[in-house]
Amino acid sequence: MARTFSALLAAALVAAPIATGIATASEDDHLAQSRAIAMRFGGELKGHLQKAMASGGPVAAISVCKDTAPAIARQLSQEFNAAVNRVSLKPRNPNGAPDPWQQRVLEQFDQQNADGVPVAALERLDTADDGSARYLKAIPAQAMCLMCLGEQLAPEVAAALQEHYPDDVAVGYQAGEIRGAFSIDWPASGE
Repeated sequence: MARTFSALLAAALVAAPIATGIATASEDDHLAQSRAIAMRFGGELKGHLQKAMASGGPVAAISVCKDTAPAIARQLSQEFNAAVNRVSLKPRNPNGAPDPWQQRVLEQFDQQNADGVPVAALERLDTADDGSARYLKAIPAQAMCLMCLGEQLAPEVAAALQEHYPDDVAVGYQAGEIRGAFSIDWPASGE
């Protein structure tokens, strides 16, 4: 009887995190690393944007988002063995268009934000049985961003955007709205 009880107890302990929605160690690791990557990506990008704005204004900042942001994403992807990117429902760069899962989560973020949830609190981690995971962290449109993403663009900014992004739809934002999200896709365990 003691052996049966021990076996049942062991089974219950293994199943409990699944049944109750408690994160496993792997989920906790993915979440912590994803948050750190998103924070680092945002911090590095913001630093480059601030330097570009100080030296050449918003037109210079366009090249940071066009060239430097993808370079930061590639470097982080290699460093962490994960696919790191930025995505948006209104992408400026076609490479930033969301896949169906990302689109669904971004739309949920928009609804949650409309319901009063602060942009800074919007994140999502989905994990699969194979150990892979997907993470999105909402990015708020900040005042600095509105020079290139807002409703009123200076003529030189509009011209530069048209030159670099002829199919641009990333305009009309207001401060605090969701600009997009940092996206981190973790491979299956052992990959």
